[in-house]
Amino acid sequence: MTSLLSTACSHLTDKPDDPYLWLEDIYSDASLNWARQHNEKSVAIFTKQPIYQEIEPKIREILTAKDRIPFPNHQHGQVYNFWQDGEHVKGLWRTTSMADYASAHPKWKVLLDVDALSKTENESWVFHGADCLPPKGERCLMQLSRGGKDAALYREFDLVRNTFVADGFALPEAKSDMAWIDLDTVLVSTDFGPGSLTSSGYPRIVKKWKRGTPLEQAETLMEGEPTDMSLSGWTSHRPEGIHSFISRRKSFYEGENFLLQKDGTLFKLPFPDSANFEGVFHGYALAILRFPWQVGKKTIPEGALVSLPLDRLTRPDEALEILYAPGERASIQHVSLSKNFILVATLDNVKGRLLRAQRTQKGWATETLPFPDHGEISIVSIDAFDDQYFAQFQSFLIPTSLYLGDLQSKQKPRVVQQLPPRFDASSMVTEQKEAVSRDGTKVPYFVVYKKGLKLDGSNPTLLYGYGGFEIGLTPWYLSTAGKVWLDKGGIYVVANIRGGGEFGPKWHQAALKENRQRAYDDFIAVAEELIRQKLTSPKHLGIQGGSNGGLLVGAVFVQRPDLFNAVICQVPLLDMLRYHHLLAGASWMAEYGNPDDPADAQAILAIRRYSPYQNVKRGVKYPRIFFYTSTRDDRVHPGHARKMVARMEEQGHDVLYYENIEGGHGGSADLDQLIRRIAMDFTYLFMQLDNKN
Repeated sequence: MTSLLSTACSHLTDKPDDPYLWLEDIYSDASLNWARQHNEKSVAIFTKQPIYQEIEPKIREILTAKDRIPFPNHQHGQVYNFWQDGEHVKGLWRTTSMADYASAHPKWKVLLDVDALSKTENESWVFHGADCLPPKGERCLMQLSRGGKDAALYREFDLVRNTFVADGFALPEAKSDMAWIDLDTVLVSTDFGPGSLTSSGYPRIVKKWKRGTPLEQAETLMEGEPTDMSLSGWTSHRPEGIHSFISRRKSFYEGENFLLQKDGTLFKLPFPDSANFEGVFHGYALAILRFPWQVGKKTIPEGALVSLPLDRLTRPDEALEILYAPGERASIQHVSLSKNFILVATLDNVKGRLLRAQRTQKGWATETLPFPDHGEISIVSIDAFDDQYFAQFQSFLIPTSLYLGDLQSKQKPRVVQQLPPRFDASSMVTEQKEAVSRDGTKVPYFVVYKKGLKLDGSNPTLLYGYGGFEIGLTPWYLSTAGKVWLDKGGIYVVANIRGGGEFGPKWHQAALKENRQRAYDDFIAVAEELIRQKLTSPKHLGIQGGSNGGLLVGAVFVQRPDLFNAVICQVPLLDMLRYHHLLAGASWMAEYGNPDDPADAQAILAIRRYSPYQNVKRGVKYPRIFFYTSTRDDRVHPGHARKMVARMEEQGHDVLYYENIEGGHGGSADLDQLIRRIAMDFTYLFMQLDNKN
C-alpha cells in the first residue's frame, strides 16, 4: 500500500513538461489561429464528400420543420415557448393561452426576437431562459449568454409591456443565480469581486437585494468556503406559502440546504449532505437519498424519496416518512410539484414510468399514470398553482408525443401535440440486450436496426455512451439519425454503463474515482459483444460521446484502438491530471478525484492509467479520430481537445478537428451551427465505417 501511495503521488513533484500549455490560453491569437487552420482543413474534407451534400439538406429539413412540437412551459393560464427555425436560428420567445395551445394552429405572441436583439446590439445572444414571478408572472428574470457560454447576464423583463425594465434588476455577464422573493426583492449570487468565487469559478456568496438599491448594498445572507463548489439561493412559490432557501454545494454530491426564516436567520435542513433536496409541498420538505440513512431505529434505503414535516424538522427520527422507494433495477429521475400532487418520473430497467403521489389520511399514496410502455416518459411542464401538467413520451422509433393531463381528473392524459415521423420505422426494430463486463456485471444496452440484418460483421454501427454524474441514458426519438443513418442500413447502439443513473445511486457510485475504469470496461464489453454477435466488426464500429462521454470514448480508443474505426469525441475532458485547474473542473473532483491530493492516491493511480492525454502513444495504430469542441465552452475547457490533437499530430497520427468559435458546452449557438455539426458527424461516420455510402 505504501508503494502505491508513493507511486500515485510522485507526479505531484514530478509532472511531465507539457509543450502545449499555450493552447489553454483560450482567446490568444496563436490558439485561435491554430483552431481556425484546423477548422478550414476539416470543413474542406467534410463538405466535399457527396454524402455531406446528400444528408445536410435532410438534417436541415428535420431540424427546421414547422411541424415540430413547440414544447410548453405553462404558468398562470399561459403557455410559453422558445422556438427556432430556418428564419429564426437564434429563436423567438413567445406565448399563447392554454386553450389556444391545444388547437391545431396556436396564435403566438412574440415576446422577444433573439435574432433581432442580436442584430440591434451587435451580439450573438443565446437565450438561457426566464424565471417569471408567480403567481401572476408579470415580471421575469431573463438570462442571455454571449455565444452560448454558461456565464450569462440577467435582465428584468416586463411581460405586460413586452419590454426590458429600465433600471430593473440586472447583472453583468457571470456565472450567476438570481431568484425572486417578491416583486421588489431577489436572492442573488454572482461575481461580487475578488475573493467572491469558489475554486470552481462559481459564486460563494448569497445576498438579498432590494429594488432601487446598488448591488454593493445588498444584504449578505451567507458566505461559503473558497473550496466549496457553489452557493445559490432560490424560492419556492406555492399556494400554501413562500419559502426561500440557500443551497451550499460543498461538492458535486454533497451540500447543505438552509431555510431562510422570517427573522432573517438560517435553519439547516436535517437531511444528509449527500441527499438531493427537492423542495417543499403542503408543509413537507422532500429529498432523495444517495446513501442509506439510519434514522432512529429505521434504515431508509438509498434512492428513496422521503418527506419531513416543516414543523418537525428537528425530529426526523419521529416524523420522517418514505414517499416512494424504487426497486433494485429502478431509479427516480425527476420530481415535480403541482398544486395538490407530486409527480415522480422513474426508470424501471431503463423504461420510463410516471407516478402520481398525494397525501391521504393514511399517509402517502402513489399510483402509476397510464402512459405507453417501452420508452422514455418525462415531465415537460408543471405549475405549482394548478394540477395540469404536460409530459412527453418517446422511444427510438416512435416519434415524440406531448400529453396534457389533469391530476385531479380520472381521465387519461391526452395527446395534444404529435411529432410526425421523420423516417420509415416500419422495417426497424429495437432490442434491449446485456453484455458482461470484466468483473461479471451485466450491462444493458439498446440496439436499433433494420429487420433482416445480415450477421456478417459488415454493418456500420455507432455506439453511444456517457457513464457519469448519475445521468441515465433513456430512449429518445432518432429523428435525424433515423433518416440519415438507420435508413441507410446503419445500426445505432446506446450503452447504459456504470457511472450513469439508470439504476440509482449504486450504479453511479460503482464507477466513481478509483473505480472509473469500470465505466470504460462496461463500454468495451458492449463493443465486444456487438462484434461477437457479428452485428458489426472493428472495421465498421464507431463510438461517440460528449463532455464526460468525450472522456469515455477518449479513454477507450486509447486502451483498445483495435476495437474501433471511428471515434467522435465532443467537448471532451482529456487531460485528467490538469482538469481540476481548468474552468469549472474543480467542481468535478467528487466524480474523478483530486490529482493534487495524496489522500486521493487510489483515484490518482486510476487517472494516470486512463487519462487519454497522458496515455496516447506514438507508433500505435489509432483510428482517425474526429474531435469537436467550442471556444466559448466555459464549462469544459477547449484546451483538452486542442492539446490532444496537437499531441497526436506530433506523434504522427491522422486526426480531424473542429472548434466552433461559439456554442458553449452544447457545441452550437444556433440552428445553423447544430445542423452543420450533425452533418459533419454522420459524414465522418460514413467515411470511416461504410464503404457502400
